[in-house]
Amino acid sequence: MFSLTVRRHFMIAHSLPREAFGPAQGLHGATFVAEVTFRRRALNGNAIVLDIGAAGGILEEVLAGLNYRNLDEHPDFAGKLSTTEALAQYIAEAVAGSIREDDDGRELAGLDVTLRENPDAWASYALDLSQVV
Repeated sequence: MFSLTVRRHFMIAHSLPREAFGPAQGLHGATFVAEVTFRRRALNGNAIVLDIGAAGGILEEVLAGLNYRNLDEHPDFAGKLSTTEALAQYIAEAVAGSIREDDDGRELAGLDVTLRENPDAWASYALDLSQVV
């Protein structure tokens, strides 16, 4: 299996209004480094997984809808917790939606999104694209 990873950073505000989240129940900011790894069983005709510039552009487009936003007011998170894990899933599904119709995108086996909130803590979500309709 081959892979290509790109990363970008983004900043959000949100609250996690449940007792389990302690001080994070209140509105607070977070800066994330988002890493997306694209996986492919065989390289394409250009001997790559995906064009690295295109991969970075796809991630930037997805993050543009989140960057500097209060997720408590974001329609896609209405009634949902915007935990790091939930954000990783959201980004993975948005990236998958962006590449689904692309020739190289149709050949991807999967993608992984890792969100790093600091150097010592991160969460990831793996999406098997063979299971996505």
